[in-house]
Amino acid sequence: MSRFFTLSLVFLIFFSCTDSQVTTDNSTKKLAPPNILFIMSDDHAEQAISAYGSKMIETPHIDRIAKEGILFKNSFVTNSICAPSRAVLLTGKYSHLNGLRDNRDQFDGSQQTFPKLLQKAGYQTSVIGKWHLKTHPTGFDYWNILINQGHYYNPEMVEMGKDGGTADTSITTGYTSDVITDIALNTLENRDKAKPFCMLYHHKAPHRNWMPHPRDFGKYKNIPMPDNFWDDYKTRSTAASTQDMHVKDMFLSLDMKLMPEDYEGIPVGTGGGGGKFDPTNNWVKNNYGRMTDEQKEAWNAYYDPIRKKFRDNPLSGKELVEWKYQRYMEDYLGSVKAVDDNIGRVLKYLDDNGLAENTLVIYTSDQGFYLGEHGWYDKRFMYEESMGMPLVARFPKAIPAGQVNEDLVMNLDFAPTFLDYAGVTIPAGFQGTSLRPILAGKTPDNWRKSVYYEYFEYPHGWHSVKQHYGVRTDRYKLIHFYNDIDAWELYDLEADPKEMNNLINNEQYQTTVEELKLELKRLRKELKVS
Repeated sequence: MSRFFTLSLVFLIFFSCTDSQVTTDNSTKKLAPPNILFIMSDDHAEQAISAYGSKMIETPHIDRIAKEGILFKNSFVTNSICAPSRAVLLTGKYSHLNGLRDNRDQFDGSQQTFPKLLQKAGYQTSVIGKWHLKTHPTGFDYWNILINQGHYYNPEMVEMGKDGGTADTSITTGYTSDVITDIALNTLENRDKAKPFCMLYHHKAPHRNWMPHPRDFGKYKNIPMPDNFWDDYKTRSTAASTQDMHVKDMFLSLDMKLMPEDYEGIPVGTGGGGGKFDPTNNWVKNNYGRMTDEQKEAWNAYYDPIRKKFRDNPLSGKELVEWKYQRYMEDYLGSVKAVDDNIGRVLKYLDDNGLAENTLVIYTSDQGFYLGEHGWYDKRFMYEESMGMPLVARFPKAIPAGQVNEDLVMNLDFAPTFLDYAGVTIPAGFQGTSLRPILAGKTPDNWRKSVYYEYFEYPHGWHSVKQHYGVRTDRYKLIHFYNDIDAWELYDLEADPKEMNNLINNEQYQTTVEELKLELKRLRKELKVS
């Protein structure tokens, strides 16, 4: 073999190997920048996804993403409330650093975000649907968003105008999950096909006040109550017993879809919601009142018999609470159904247009949600049902199908993950870590062993959940409620996965408490918590 041939072969092997590797994971093939489709719903609990074992509802299209890729069993938010979760997604930073701690704050759109970096790298970026950050989106080539929380029927949308300015607000006739998807599909169809795309496709549903599509009325009945629905909180701090998010206190109007005449005379304090809420100025006007005649006809055909039965057979006490739970779950699950149906529409578009193979698809929710556990609805607490978020992902070229992963991952990790796949340098200030090696099936040896959580919205926010922070490992969770009270809670998630038994004063766990307090101190220092 000649010396020239040998050198040529060496150079060929060297450059071939160099081009086929990436810096984050030597087992991952280098790919052309993939399209990114990030799908996020609002308040979708893992308990309402059949891929997570739900027996209440089938979610075949979300399940498809999991089956064809990966399902995460330990994915968590840093702060379980709508706007802060969205700010963490964009910035890759905790709430105390990105400036959006609770729903009163407005997002500073001038700061660095992953859409801006992708846009600079040649991606066509868009956000469609729920935004909820009070300021207009930045870093997007196109946006079309709901105003505030948005409405389920005939939503008002604000579309990006010329030079990124705001176009006139418009009302689109239809059901919000369908409307958002129509806009998303139209945006994909009319994109610059010479560029990879990154689309944030954000659903309003199933956020309160749970109004299903007419096609889904009455599909879910006789939902079993969680076995800890009647939790008495006897081992917990006062934070659990003084919250205002119990199913028994849900409004008959806003949540149960009744009219004032249906519950006239029910006294305050019986779970009727009387005295707290003016349905004439809110529920009736802003929700039912915005429907078209055709929509009202379908609505009345389903809800009028429910209303009449309630009027004719008034309930109280435990019976009323159980009735509220069923009404809540029927509407919540009906709202989830439309989200899953529309995800199916988008997946079909990817299939039909040859985009599925080179598109990273992620489905998640901005946080978890209580479906009656501990007697609650809503989120906010660091307990599992609200801190945990569903997370499934698919990318045929790089994510092996059928994976179930138990690593500790966070919404903090989305931004660096997208940048990593796009070949964009991850800013030093981002606090999350790319999930790319985990998605490829190889968890790094130095992957995190604990996660930090902090909730800020008290006393000014809804539901009276006290401020708290804490640390969660694969087995334990330590929570500190501060300011209004000074209380600690410890849970052994292996022995007590439903977090019913606070072990903070148990002598056998004092070494664990001290170790977790040290870890909490380390995390707060590392994460620059003041």
